[in-house]
Amino acid sequence: MNNNQKKYQSIGQAAKICGVTQKQIRNWEERGFIPELKRVYCGERSYRQFSIKELDLISGIKRYLDDGFVLSVAAKKAREKKIEEAE
Repeated sequence: MNNNQKKYQSIGQAAKICGVTQKQIRNWEERGFIPELKRVYCGERSYRQFSIKELDLISGIKRYLDDGFVLSVAAKKAREKKIEEAE
C-alpha cells in the first residue's frame, strides 16, 4: 500500500469515521458547508477523497449538530474552531 492510500479516505470510510451518512456529506458539500473535495477520476466517474482536515471539519459539524445547533451555525462554528486551532 502506498502513502496516498493512507492519507485519504473514501466517502464511505469518511461517513463511518465521522458518524454521518454519505448523503449528508454530499449535501453539505453541494450547499457549501464543507469545501469542494479532492477527487480522483476513473473513466467517467469521480471519487471524493477525504484528508484528515476534511474529516475533522465534518466531525466538528456533527458535534455541533448533536449539541442542537442548526447546520449553518454548526458549520460556521466548526470552521472557526479549526482556524483557532491553527493559530
